[in-house]
Amino acid sequence: MVNKIKTCVFISGNGSNLKSIIKSSRDCSFPIRIELIISNNIKAKGINFAKKFSIPYKFFSSKNKIQFERNCLFEIKKRKIKFLCLAGFKVILSKNFIRTFGQKIINIHPSLLPKYKGLNTHRRVLESNEKYSGCTVHFVTPALDSGKIILQKKVLINNNETENSLKKKILMQEHKLYPQSIISVFR
Repeated sequence: MVNKIKTCVFISGNGSNLKSIIKSSRDCSFPIRIELIISNNIKAKGINFAKKFSIPYKFFSSKNKIQFERNCLFEIKKRKIKFLCLAGFKVILSKNFIRTFGQKIINIHPSLLPKYKGLNTHRRVLESNEKYSGCTVHFVTPALDSGKIILQKKVLINNNETENSLKKKILMQEHKLYPQSIISVFR
């Protein structure tokens, strides 16, 4: 049995990467244990995974970012959490939050960073006639999508690819890459 790292996962949406991380975390050799799930979206479908797997979760509105981050840090410190995973989390954390947490924070992004940072990734990739796209797990730094890359997975873009088909193709790879990246961080 591994001495598992207490972890919090931040979500905003469907939680498919959260589900993948939860399933991996059930393996006794996986390095993390999810102690908390935080969402800034009260309607996030990912909260259903928290309920299904009996993981504590909190909702905090991110309309007031300072209060949102203060609430998050209070819950994280109370639970002695040492690792954060951002999984489809649609809020950019402040430099102050990143510095105050002072531990490891990782994120998954649907492109082959450093290309296509930020939003509307799939549309921008297709408009640029790229031959490949993919996903990247990286450490979070104050600069958007610019932290050290942990792992990447490349996918071929077909001639008839749409934003939606590319999104689905990459999301399938994300579900494999995120758990592999967590293992890699603690190896």
